[in-house]
Amino acid sequence: MSEQFPRRRFLATGGAASALAAGHVLLGPALPGQDGAVAAVRSYGGVPLPRGLFTLGVASGDPSPDGFVLWTRLAPRPVDGGGMPDRPVPVAWQVAEDERFHRIRASGTETARPAQGHALHVEVGGLHPDREYFYRFRVDGELSPTGRSRTAPSPGAVKRRLKFALASCQNWQDGYFTAYHHLAQEDLAFVAFLGDYIYESVPRTTTVRTHEGTDEPYTLADYRNRHAQYKTDPDLQAAHAAFPWLTTWDDHELDNNWADEIPQDPDQQPHTAFLARRAAAFQAYYEHMPLRRSTCPRGIDMRLHRRLAFGRLATVHVLDTRQYRSDQPATLAEAEDPTRTMTGAAQEKWLVDGMSRSGTRWNLLANQVMWASNDRMAGPEQVYDFDNWDGYRAQRRRLLDFFGSGRTANPVVLTGDRHATWVCDLKPDFADPASRVVGAEITKKSISYGSCRSWLWG
Repeated sequence: MSEQFPRRRFLATGGAASALAAGHVLLGPALPGQDGAVAAVRSYGGVPLPRGLFTLGVASGDPSPDGFVLWTRLAPRPVDGGGMPDRPVPVAWQVAEDERFHRIRASGTETARPAQGHALHVEVGGLHPDREYFYRFRVDGELSPTGRSRTAPSPGAVKRRLKFALASCQNWQDGYFTAYHHLAQEDLAFVAFLGDYIYESVPRTTTVRTHEGTDEPYTLADYRNRHAQYKTDPDLQAAHAAFPWLTTWDDHELDNNWADEIPQDPDQQPHTAFLARRAAAFQAYYEHMPLRRSTCPRGIDMRLHRRLAFGRLATVHVLDTRQYRSDQPATLAEAEDPTRTMTGAAQEKWLVDGMSRSGTRWNLLANQVMWASNDRMAGPEQVYDFDNWDGYRAQRRRLLDFFGSGRTANPVVLTGDRHATWVCDLKPDFADPASRVVGAEITKKSISYGSCRSWLWG
């Protein structure tokens, strides 16, 4: 990159109490129109706001050459419904070229509304490409922690290097998020999160940390509390505050191994109940991710697959392999069914068209489950995980044939899910050693489950 990030840590301590202790409330010059905004907040409804509004930190995401998305959520009682009054609250925001906010480049006011859990998604534009910026929010005299983000290079920019991190599978109950402590000190363009941001499992008292609640989440309030609990982790907050993130989901943001409108255990979750659960999980996911408003869910539907370019060097195609997939097969014969799909026909066409026209040197797929074939049993018996692409073999072969057709450049699949590091050649026919290599797959470790670091691609 032309301008490398300094190696410094942001949001070294998390939560509103830490922010107050660090003196964040009174740092920096007043926001434009601060007095009026503060007066409006204090007088609106006649009830003062609680203190400690920024317990969940700040984040940015989906960088473009002229901007990015800014995120925060007002939640003074994060795992108790948020703790905000049932009314809209104006929130002022700033973007600056320097940490002390002397050179302000964008500012405004957005409204945090109860229907969105008092979450904000500010789409900032008009900035310079490939440049570092700093941002913050203010409500009623309380200042958020400072975050740092970066715009993408301009479309025609010729870059020689793009360094980013992959992350996935962060189970609160099975380990601390210490990988993010180190990640926040790296020099990165972005973090690609590949799924399993939360886990829906019931609380267990025999683990390192215990999930909030008494059961799996089912309602919007349940999913909000679970997301908020994860967001209180100080190392996760630090990584969000240090770089823009590109996020997508896998299964545990809703229900283990779900497929479109089918839960893992349909005999125990009636169809209508699962659809209500899906809508609640989607809404809470949107409320807690730095996503553009175009991804805002409508009931049980949410357009999450999207494409981001980084000059002429790389295009990142963010996949959704849950919302449109066929149910997992039970046998190898079913896995060969040509009608079985991981992405749905529309997303497959979107992917092929986008990779064909990207015009960049590398095509990176932010993907959830493993593409490379993986027989899990030594000897003649074959055992496969059909929740992975091994269960969708006709579509996988079709896409790998496209990878080798010469219509796209340097496809690299970036995968989460497996809680282990794999680097694999991708071939149209995995059973034939002579089948030519048409791409590569990098599968990364988990954040918890004993993983101690994120995999860096540079």
